[in-house]
Amino acid sequence: MKFYFPDSQDQVDPSFDFDTEERSRLRLRHREDLYAHELFQRPPFDGVLVSKAVLDAGRYSIAQKHRMLRVGVREFFRISDPNLLTMGDCGAFTYVREERPPFSVEEVVEYYQTMGFDFGMSVDHIIFGYEPSDHDIPEDWRFRHELTLSLAKQFLDQHRKTKSRFTPIGVAQGWSPSSYADAVEQLQAMGYDYIALGGMIGLKTPDILSCLKMVHPILQSGVRMHILGITRIESVQLFADFGVSSIDSTSPLRQAFKDMKDNYYAPDRTYTALRVPQVEANPQLVRNIKAGKINQQEARKLEQHCLACLKQFDRGTCGLEETLDSLLTYETLYDDRRTFANEYRDTLQDEPWKKCPCDVCGALGIHVILFRGAERNRRRGFHNLHVFYNKLQQRKAAAKGLFDLEAHEALSR
Repeated sequence: MKFYFPDSQDQVDPSFDFDTEERSRLRLRHREDLYAHELFQRPPFDGVLVSKAVLDAGRYSIAQKHRMLRVGVREFFRISDPNLLTMGDCGAFTYVREERPPFSVEEVVEYYQTMGFDFGMSVDHIIFGYEPSDHDIPEDWRFRHELTLSLAKQFLDQHRKTKSRFTPIGVAQGWSPSSYADAVEQLQAMGYDYIALGGMIGLKTPDILSCLKMVHPILQSGVRMHILGITRIESVQLFADFGVSSIDSTSPLRQAFKDMKDNYYAPDRTYTALRVPQVEANPQLVRNIKAGKINQQEARKLEQHCLACLKQFDRGTCGLEETLDSLLTYETLYDDRRTFANEYRDTLQDEPWKKCPCDVCGALGIHVILFRGAERNRRRGFHNLHVFYNKLQQRKAAAKGLFDLEAHEALSR
């Protein structure tokens, strides 16, 4: 199973100094900041997924957009490894509230071809909902289901007409196991040998597995299947058993700074990052300072004391209790509703960053687990990608070993 990482403009500045928290004044973000595949000796994913909607939504400047269209996806993202694949989609989440997708089939095919993608997904319209009984289905769900299939047929026809070089992927949208199975069956009849299941991000794992269980028997030999926006590492082997050959998600990255507690991946568990927000960047601290409830200079003093304790702890010159006390004392200034005392103690006791062999942890030390600013948080997210990808590879290797063993036993019999 291959893992694709969706582009979300996540880069890190190699000039950033973690002690002074300053960066080069001559920094040119796109030219000099590093993508995850550049930060590691070996990329922590098999490919990059880029959504047309993201490109068109203003996330990139006009100059960047024109350059991407001019030089193509591989040069723009500095992908020199021929084994690192590129995949394009339309980004259906961004136009979910519209009656129809804002792109024409001809426009999307031309976009994929111009950008030089290895794979390109058909135009789709996402269905937000799940009803396994297939009773009382909203008319809009049925409309989107049929529209997505109609657009997939037009997409494949246009791909053939223009003799485009990218591999076309037909997108299936559904609301139940039977509706997904119907879509997959129709896409195969059209001639697709690579199919993506969309709209599953909001589904619970058992519901996803129910859909895959119904799709699997009708999946023709040689047809690959992708699940959009899903990882679920605990279930990837089941996904593979049901015919899934690729997945994509930003979850490992986002958990680094979006999740309340599961911020740092270790091989067998997760840890809570140590929160040390900047005085001038934390909304609660700023409000309290403006209201006169907190003295700004005192807050800065506690912030710096906390950082100093953490650096000394990492070197072994400051004890756990003193370091924990500095974290919790500072915590009272910006969060009086809850405390992470137990989680912080757990993180400090285990020191997981010292056990991790990845390029990020080796370079940053304790900074990788500090919840503080984009430069640390993104690097922790990149670390999470590395751990997730390694887990995926290990599960693939274990599954292959079991398959080889079963094959050997069969031959022996």
